[in-house]
Amino acid sequence: MQTIDEVTEGISTAEAYIESLRGRALKVYLFGELVADIVEHPMIRPSINAVAETFQLALQEPELATAISPFTGKRVNRFLHIAQKREDVVLQNKMQRRLGQLTGTCFQRCVGMDAFNALYSTTFEIDACYHTNYHTRFRKFIAYTQNHNFVIGGAMTDVKGDRSLAPHQQADPDLFVHITRRTSEGVYITGAKAHQTGCLNSHWLLVMPTMRLTDNDRNYAIVGAIPVDAKGITYIYGRQSCDTRSMETGDIDSGNAHYGGQEAMVIFEEVFIPNELIFMDGEYEFASMLVERFTCYHRRSYVCKSGVGDVLIGAAATIAEFNGADKASHIKDKLVEMTHLNETIYATGIAASYQSKPTLSGTYLADDMLANVCKHHVTRLPYEISRLAQDLAGGLMVTLPSEQDFRSETVGHLLEKYLKGRADVPTEHRMRILRLIENMTLGRNAVGYLTESMHGAGSPQAQRIQIARQMQLDFKKQLAKELAGIKKRQKDMLIKEISDYFGRVFDTNV
Repeated sequence: MQTIDEVTEGISTAEAYIESLRGRALKVYLFGELVADIVEHPMIRPSINAVAETFQLALQEPELATAISPFTGKRVNRFLHIAQKREDVVLQNKMQRRLGQLTGTCFQRCVGMDAFNALYSTTFEIDACYHTNYHTRFRKFIAYTQNHNFVIGGAMTDVKGDRSLAPHQQADPDLFVHITRRTSEGVYITGAKAHQTGCLNSHWLLVMPTMRLTDNDRNYAIVGAIPVDAKGITYIYGRQSCDTRSMETGDIDSGNAHYGGQEAMVIFEEVFIPNELIFMDGEYEFASMLVERFTCYHRRSYVCKSGVGDVLIGAAATIAEFNGADKASHIKDKLVEMTHLNETIYATGIAASYQSKPTLSGTYLADDMLANVCKHHVTRLPYEISRLAQDLAGGLMVTLPSEQDFRSETVGHLLEKYLKGRADVPTEHRMRILRLIENMTLGRNAVGYLTESMHGAGSPQAQRIQIARQMQLDFKKQLAKELAGIKKRQKDMLIKEISDYFGRVFDTNV
C-alpha cells in the first residue's frame, strides 16, 4: 500500500476495482482454513460484485453517484464525498436506494461514507477545543482516498465483553480496541471489531470507538486509518444462512447468485497507526460526539432497505403472476401493504436528509430525530414485508427440490412437469423467483435485509433512547394545556420556545 503522499490514477471501473483486491497479503480464515484468494472464492465473490456495482453506477449515473470534491476539484464517488449542502445528504439516500434495487443486498460502502462525514465534523471540533491538527490530517487523507477512488470500511463495533462494564473495567482489556504502546512515529493497537461489513472488500479501515468513554478509557479513545492488508490484522469470515449454496454447481439455489453481503471479525494484534493517520488520541469526551454523529448518518442510510424492498415486492408480484393468482383482490392488497411499508422507510430516511443542518465544520448532518425514526422502522417493517412475500410465495419456497434434481436426467422431467405454474411460464423461471424470495427472507441476503436491519447501527432500544431525548414532551404539554384552557400563556411565547427538533421542523431557511 502506497503512502498518502503518492498520487496515482484512481480506480475508475468495476473491473479495475476487482483487480485492485488481488495480490494483497491478507490473513483471512474461512472454515478454519486460510483463504488463498478472496477474489476467486465462490462464497466471497458475490460480496465483491456488490461493491463493484457502486463503481458501475458512478459511470452510468454520475449526477446521482458522484460529486465534485472541494478538496481535489475533481468528480469523485459519492461514497467518498463530504456533504457540503443539504442536497448532498439527500443524494446519498437516493443513491443508496438505487443500489439496493440493483443488487438486492448490502453493497457495503455506507459505513465508510457515514464515518467520513461524522469524523470530518468531529475532528474540526476537537481541534477547536485542543488546538490539535487532526482535521488537517483527515482532510489530507480524504483527498488521498478520493484521488485513488478507494473503498473505505468503518470499524466501530467492539466485541464488548461484559456489557455492564466500561472498557477499562473488562477482565480482558482487549475486548475493546485500545492502544497498547506508543513510539515517536505512532501507536500500536490491539483488540477486535465484530461483524464488520465489507471489510475485506475495502482498501482502508477507519478504526473508531464504539461508545461513550470516560477519563479512565483514554487509551480506548483512538481513531485512525489502517490499510486493510496491514501487518497484524487477522480476518475471520462470518457465516451466513445458506452461504455454501454459492459453492455448489448451478446458480438457481443461491437465489441471488451474483450479489451478496459480507461480514467478518477483524482482530488487531499490535497493529501500527502512524501519527499522520491518527485522528483522535485520548480525547475521550469527543467519542460520544463521533458515535452519535455516525449513527445519525448511518440510521437514515437504512433507506437502502427500501431499494432491497423494491426487489422483494417485485419478486412477490412476479410469483403471484407465475402462480396465476395476481388478479385476486387479496394479492393486490398485500402488494399495496408491502409498498406502503417500504415507502414509509424511505420517507423517514429522506426526510431526515432533507432536514439536515450544517455543523461547525460546514458539513451537513442529517436530522437526528428522523434518522432514528427511520432506523426504528427498519427494525420492524422489513420483517412484515418479508412475511407478506412468503405468504404470496407459498410453501414451495422452502420445500423446492434442488437445481441438481431439476437438471437430473432421471427425475428432472418430473420436476419440470409437476412444478409448473402457469402454462406459459417456464418452470425454471418459477423456481428462480421462489429461490430469490427465499434468499432475501431466509437465506444469505436476509442477513442484510432482516437481522442486520434489526441490529446494525444500534439495536431498537438505542433508537428509542435517542427518540426519547428529543421528543420535547414539556413543550407538547404546554401546547395541550394552552388549548384546554388549563394554563393560559401568550401564544407568541410558545412560538419563541420552539427549539431543538421543532426548531428544525419550522426552520424557514430551506
